Amino acid sequence: MSKSLSPDPMAREVDRLLAQLARVGSPGGRESSRTATRPKVTVGSSSAKVPSRGDLVALWARLALGGGLGGLMTQWPYPHGCGWPLLGYAGAVATVLLAGGWIALASWKLRSGAAHVLALILFFWGIVLAGEQVLPRVGYAAERASWRCSSASSAADEAHLANQ
Repeated sequence: MSKSLSPDPMAREVDRLLAQLARVGSPGGRESSRTATRPKVTVGSSSAKVPSRGDLVALWARLALGGGLGGLMTQWPYPHGCGWPLLGYAGAVATVLLAGGWIALASWKLRSGAAHVLALILFFWGIVLAGEQVLPRVGYAAERASWRCSSASSAADEAHLANQ
């Protein structure tokens, strides 16, 4: 293995370009018209603002309210097996899903990692709540359920309410 004593042509070219670059940056150096305005290189987004304390307080307040709603959905005080009560419950579950998505977007914009993870957990909890009602009604679960109440159960509910 013999080493060549002649310099590498690529190394010569790199040295030449580095010397040109040093002259362009120097105060008395020659500057060509092509490199008169060089773009400034920045790392990250320059448009990202630092969140204020009020933004973070509002984000965590939204997260607390959404988490409270999601947690209290397990304690829903009304029957929601079919009909209009089921629609009301589905609306509340949709609110949990919307709150989780909204908070996840807000926390992403504010670069708050912990709030973002908790918002995604809230969103997935909304999916679980929705699945608990939808899956038995589409035939996926072992126990079958219906979207509409049968007329017999509606009449029994009306009779029960009339007796009270």
